[in-house]
Amino acid sequence: MPTARRLRPLEHTAPGPGAAPVQLGLDELGTPLRDVTFVVVDLETTGGRATEDAITEIGAVKVRGGEVLGEFQTLVDPGGPVPPFIQVLTGITTSMLVGAPTIAQVLPSFLEFARGSVLVAHNAPFDVGFLRAAAARLDRPWPGFPVVDTVRLARRVVLRDEAPNHKLSTLAALFGAQVTPNHRALSDARATVDVLHALLGRLAPLGVTHLEDLATATDPVPADVRRRSTLADGLPDSPGVYLFRGPREEVLYVGVSTTSLRRRVRSYFTSAEKRGRMTEMVRLAERVDPVVCVSPLEARVRELRLIAEHSPRYNRRSRSPERMPWVRLTDEPFPRLSVVRDVRPGPTHIGPFASRALAQQAVDALHAAFALRQCTGRLPATPAPGAHACVLAEVGRCGAPCTGGQDVTTYADVADAVRRSMTGDPAAVAEAHAARIRTLATQERFEEAAAVRDRLTAFLRGAARAQRHGRLATVRELVAACRTQDGGWELVLVRHGRLAGTAVVDRRTDPRPVVASLHAGGEHVAPPVAPATAAHPEETDLLLTWLEQPGVRLVEVDGEWSSPVRAAQAVRDVAAAVALDLVAPRAPLVDDTPGSPAGVPQRTA
Repeated sequence: MPTARRLRPLEHTAPGPGAAPVQLGLDELGTPLRDVTFVVVDLETTGGRATEDAITEIGAVKVRGGEVLGEFQTLVDPGGPVPPFIQVLTGITTSMLVGAPTIAQVLPSFLEFARGSVLVAHNAPFDVGFLRAAAARLDRPWPGFPVVDTVRLARRVVLRDEAPNHKLSTLAALFGAQVTPNHRALSDARATVDVLHALLGRLAPLGVTHLEDLATATDPVPADVRRRSTLADGLPDSPGVYLFRGPREEVLYVGVSTTSLRRRVRSYFTSAEKRGRMTEMVRLAERVDPVVCVSPLEARVRELRLIAEHSPRYNRRSRSPERMPWVRLTDEPFPRLSVVRDVRPGPTHIGPFASRALAQQAVDALHAAFALRQCTGRLPATPAPGAHACVLAEVGRCGAPCTGGQDVTTYADVADAVRRSMTGDPAAVAEAHAARIRTLATQERFEEAAAVRDRLTAFLRGAARAQRHGRLATVRELVAACRTQDGGWELVLVRHGRLAGTAVVDRRTDPRPVVASLHAGGEHVAPPVAPATAAHPEETDLLLTWLEQPGVRLVEVDGEWSSPVRAAQAVRDVAAAVALDLVAPRAPLVDDTPGSPAGVPQRTA
């Protein structure tokens, strides 16, 4: 029976000297080029623009292991005359195409001929571009063939002292092709077959012997990086987290794979990795430590925790969750708003925010909707002698409690309205900003309207996050289950918004004993100060996304998990839609709460 998993800080060990060699599996070796079926294709067209010109001839040769398996050739009626210079170049005249099949008749036959193959062409973007455009005009889905461009391969292995250029005719002469290209589709395709085989012969000594190697052949990986691909040898083919370690055992980078650790780590040593800083990191790495996880959710959570624990220099996100700011409505006779780094019992908070700038935008949104004081010092219940009101009081944006313009009771009504917008229904803030956006949009002051939209968005994000997190933070324990693809169950134990344990059982195993094991062996979690949870904010976002997905069942809940009917999340979606209709999209609406679903009601238990 599977045992419950308790999430704790982990110690990582690497294989020591003298470890047994690892025999690579077939899925690691890839597909040898001799076993790959290539369809070498060439087109003749009425011009060079795929969206405007038409195909006049298709020629293709299917080969595998140096053997020709079949050929495809047909003229195509372009639906109009062939330009004179094209007739001179190709020898295909308008009269030759009278009675020829149309592309609507030809394309399905070609796609069937090429099905399951790798497309090859000389200057592939031209030929494949015309084929894709024809499929789009016919409303046919493009199969997404792998594509090899012999021009790009030639640029890798044919030097200038061998050939003045990489034209098909030049390369065919260089390699002694049996067919001379003559701007007819089948002849050019046959010549390209010989060129392809010659190029693959030159690439073999460079280590390009499998289909997967062709992806890096035209975008070569530095030799020192490619040699380090052995760091991925022996890694498991399962979800988990990987840690690149440097020469002093320091953690350089933490990453996650929700499917296969081995495949994900291997991608760092191929041309699929385009980030310069990752190439620099790979050059420093001495080994890769895997942390196998039972599910993608556990893998993502462990990644966040390990990044926060080690603060790797090559990770750019989630390294300092304790620095994420909050907006606080202070607990004093005349409350005010401030941007803070922690949550304390008593005052009202929203957040956390991704940056202090976003937190300040949320403060500005509340000040725009309510006449709350904006001075930073504490005010006594009785005004000090000689106190003077600020300019905000003169323009009606503050009730001037500093001079006695408002007493504690009157000011409390304003503070209570702010508190309700922060913790419950934010309609007052949304309506005030929507009215301002409409006015500015009518006046075509779109830059200012976009700034108002962003201010409202920042507030609604912070309020929605606090409301969603705060409800889960008060739940002492929650057990949920979701069906796996094989009919089993993925079980999750959450305590105060933190993943305390997880397990997966197959469809033949009774999950109830495993739930009991989760209860007994789950991580102990101390209650936090809501709305902060006992976890990294992004971890709580991940848990909420998992809990709210279709098919999740609540097994046990110790506490209340609920959400206001008019919560900030719902108002946020409406406000965003209105703003997008009224404001030119100068500043994108980027969500700083990863994994937070829009418009999904929370479960009530």
